[in-house]
Amino acid sequence: MTDDFKGRGGSPWGGGPPRGDGNGSGRGPTPPDIDEIIRKIQGTIKKFLPGGSKSGGKTIILGLVILGFIWLASGLYRVLPDEQGVVLRFGKFVKTTQPGLNYHFPFPVETVLTPKVTKVNRMDIGFRSERDSGFTTGGGIADVPEESLMLTGDENIVNIDFSVFWVIKDAGSFLFKIQDPQTIVKASSETAMREVVARSNIQSILTEGRSKIEIETQEIIQSILDEYESGIQITQVQTQKADPPDQVIDAFRDVQAARADMERSKNEAEAYRNDVIPRARGEAQKILQAAEAYKKQVVARAEGEASRFIAIYNEYAQAKIVTQERMFLETMEKVLADINKIIIDKNSGSGVVPYLPLSELNQKKAQN
Repeated sequence: MTDDFKGRGGSPWGGGPPRGDGNGSGRGPTPPDIDEIIRKIQGTIKKFLPGGSKSGGKTIILGLVILGFIWLASGLYRVLPDEQGVVLRFGKFVKTTQPGLNYHFPFPVETVLTPKVTKVNRMDIGFRSERDSGFTTGGGIADVPEESLMLTGDENIVNIDFSVFWVIKDAGSFLFKIQDPQTIVKASSETAMREVVARSNIQSILTEGRSKIEIETQEIIQSILDEYESGIQITQVQTQKADPPDQVIDAFRDVQAARADMERSKNEAEAYRNDVIPRARGEAQKILQAAEAYKKQVVARAEGEASRFIAIYNEYAQAKIVTQERMFLETMEKVLADINKIIIDKNSGSGVVPYLPLSELNQKKAQN
């Protein structure tokens, strides 16, 4: 039996190793002759059975049944939760299966591949780490200028490093629709990033526009890979560095510092404005309210004077002589209230002193 297998290329089926179609297409082996396989197995078993073929007929049949059962049972396979089953029939892709226990036609009819579909793969563009580049640098990172230097929309050059994270979403397409996944992901990512950077300004790239660039780049990469039917899902695009070229980075940093100072001055001026304007508005409101109060006071006083005049006039119209006397006395009281007064009565008799110093009397009364 050993010599018989060796003469047929080490295969129990009597066929040689898998061959292509002669054109480099790499198709799987041709289907074996089942009748020939069974005859070989029967001949091999007869050599080890006592009593010849007549006495061991039932034993041969039983052995064939057991072998057939084992052969059919070999079609059971398990797909792990982080895998996806890819079923090949004579080397041709047939279907994909989900995690769990599955079945396929046993070898050599069908075979199964189980690639990891939840593993997150990473592609670095614009730089290489020490383990990837194969040599050591001072900071552990090797820059790749031919990948990282890109032209912006305002005709500046930016040195941008980024990483692309991806997983397998369709194992069948991933294995058979593309030849080199790493190269395709790298080329698509670099193309997408150059497209996005080409329509962005350098100021946006260096400051607040990174997140937008990452989102747009991820969408473009995914559209390219979907067009290729690659079976790859881009999960994230992460910008590692975005700086001007090394030759002009110092000048750009000076510009950034000046812009930071400008923003700080603007913020301080805005804070002063927010403090002064409300205060001025408050003072203006206070003045307006005081003017309104003075207006109401003057108007009320004028209305009161007018009412008083009308009342006096009405009294005057009813008793003119009495009113005139009263008004004269009231006026004289106001006029003579703050001056020194001496009363001399020229009609007094000879026994009365015609002199009355009212001011001195008022002063003595006040002192007492």
